[in-house]
Amino acid sequence: MRTPIIAGNWKMYKTVADTVKYVKEFRVMVKDIADVEIVLAPPFTAVHAAAEAARNSNVIIAAQDCYWEREGAFTGQVSAQMVREAGAEYVIIGHSERRTLFGETDTGVNQKTIAAFAAGLTPIVCIGETLDQRDRNETMDVLDRQISKGLEGLTGEQLTLLVIAYEPVWAIGTGRTATPAQAGEAHTHIRGRLRQWFGADAADKCHVIYGGSVKPENAKDLVGQADVDGALVGGASLDIRAFFDIVSKSRPGTV
Repeated sequence: MRTPIIAGNWKMYKTVADTVKYVKEFRVMVKDIADVEIVLAPPFTAVHAAAEAARNSNVIIAAQDCYWEREGAFTGQVSAQMVREAGAEYVIIGHSERRTLFGETDTGVNQKTIAAFAAGLTPIVCIGETLDQRDRNETMDVLDRQISKGLEGLTGEQLTLLVIAYEPVWAIGTGRTATPAQAGEAHTHIRGRLRQWFGADAADKCHVIYGGSVKPENAKDLVGQADVDGALVGGASLDIRAFFDIVSKSRPGTV
């Protein structure tokens, strides 16, 4: 059975001081939760401070992005090795905002994923369709393309360590959420493609989590779907109580 993963993506919110305060309080709140993997992704500036504040706890720190080159004249970029050195263990790759606002491509996602593995990071690779694509019944084709191109060259062993986050773009920050049935259908399709392309054993070990306006009110129903292994939480993760509620409602036995 796959342990649920609940990851909070803070995006461009919280200072270093805000981050340290949150992590120190949150680690106490979740100290007895051993059946959910809990991940927090603060801004780059706070990754190291967050990792220090989370040391010797069950809270794991992620970065929100990385670059695929190890070093070089790439002003403003941060390599996967730098992210790992700062204390992150996970890294989010290909988030819909990176794709839509900053031109992230499936090729770039693939390069970053490979670099993340090389640096000893666990990638959380985001995939998902826009509203126009869903309305044109292209959802599964979009997911197939993003999986095949974004994960090209990965081994079955790497897939067992990977986290895929299905996030319908039309549900990011809009307050709209895919219904549990819609999420379940997409996750079942994703799992099927992983079995087809990487083998049943690897596919069954890979975590596929849902992202898109996850809140305490809908977390239980979403994570309760058979192929939904947790959630990538945006805005609700900024509120310590709301995020704790989401983690609590995602525990096996409560869904």
